[in-house]
Amino acid sequence: MPQPAEGGPTLPQERRLVTEIPGPESSARLARKKSFVADGVGNVLPVFIEAAGGGVLVDVDGNSLIDLGSGIAVVSVGNAAPRVVRRVQEQVAAFTHTCFMVTPYDGYVDVCEQLAELTPGDHAKKSALFNSGAEAVENAVKIARVATGRDAVAVFDHAYHGRTNLTMAMTAKNMPYKNGFGPFAGEVYRAPMSYPFRDGLSGPDAAALAIDVLEKQVGADNLACLAIEPILGEGGFVVPADGFLPALRQWTADKGIVFIADEIQSGFCRTGDWFACDHEGVVPDLVTTAKGIAGGMPLAGVTGRADLMDAVHVGGLGGTYGGNPVACAGALGSIEEMREHNLVSRARAIGDLMRGRLEALQADHPVIGDIRGRGAMMAIELCEPGTTRPDAARAAAVNAACHKAGVVTLTCGTWGNVFRFLPPLSIGDDLLNEGFDVVAEAFAQTA
Repeated sequence: MPQPAEGGPTLPQERRLVTEIPGPESSARLARKKSFVADGVGNVLPVFIEAAGGGVLVDVDGNSLIDLGSGIAVVSVGNAAPRVVRRVQEQVAAFTHTCFMVTPYDGYVDVCEQLAELTPGDHAKKSALFNSGAEAVENAVKIARVATGRDAVAVFDHAYHGRTNLTMAMTAKNMPYKNGFGPFAGEVYRAPMSYPFRDGLSGPDAAALAIDVLEKQVGADNLACLAIEPILGEGGFVVPADGFLPALRQWTADKGIVFIADEIQSGFCRTGDWFACDHEGVVPDLVTTAKGIAGGMPLAGVTGRADLMDAVHVGGLGGTYGGNPVACAGALGSIEEMREHNLVSRARAIGDLMRGRLEALQADHPVIGDIRGRGAMMAIELCEPGTTRPDAARAAAVNAACHKAGVVTLTCGTWGNVFRFLPPLSIGDDLLNEGFDVVAEAFAQTA
């Protein structure tokens, strides 16, 4: 199911290598990048892209790469998805900006209406729109603090919430996200996350442990909010044990703590539900969204209970570019694509295919200690065989071999030993299987 720009050519859905990776044109442009772009802005795969669609990325040397990363779960509907392109083009031709806080426009309200319908729960909801996931998380905390009159924020081991000062404090991993950037915002407290591969605890037992830590170290009466990724993102695609999220949700409800679900990486069909919280019927007070919301356009949102969202004084939420009309157009087009192609079901089918391939791979390579994820958000954790000791070196070697062979793969995890697979939901089965053929060959080459 390739996703070309409407009226434009369809990119061949194939892996094609015409030069080494990176090729001479990309290498020349990397030298130019070195001259003008800060070294702190890194790249996973050093090729310059000139076209993309369906499940492929085409670089300036003519290589066609299989995309198993979706720009970190951003282009879930595929690059240049027709409805996204059409709506963005129409909006650009009409106007590119007014600042919603100065003169409003329908697109912003339309996106908020869609968020009220799609996010978990049937209660009255309102939204505010921003530019990035970190902004969404930071504003969710602001809302929770005003609504509760409390200051403290609870987060979890292995969490990733962003790169602003507050969200760096909420993020668990030091390098590369926090190292040297302190001091960080205060009143952020960390609890143990359910990590079945490593802790062996049931969901309720893991939740009881986390609650005990927070009760002792902070006190429920001091907590404004508890922020959690229903499935960890950068922290390693850890899926908490069944019952963990519902137990935390019940505790927060009993104690008047705002429950914030960070669905920035897991939302918008990625896990085989519209949102990962749907899997266990967890209804958060606030949901943060970004990444897959707008087909590649920069947009983020906080959606939640109307009474919470309205607790903030007029003028207390916003930003110059928040809910930009072009980005809102991209979101409306992206949601249309998700509905039209039933990408919830497609994500589940992709997940079944990936899990089957990964289980076969694990049978041949005991370095794969764990397979986890839901839908089109899958991961494997590499450890020294028979142990839980992370094998980051093998992960790096396999990753490099995949890149050299023309497949875009991503690593993550606190120890850098986890492969995450986030193919666009527009990818075809044949291309996806070929991508995993390359992954299998990379494991064989590095054994």
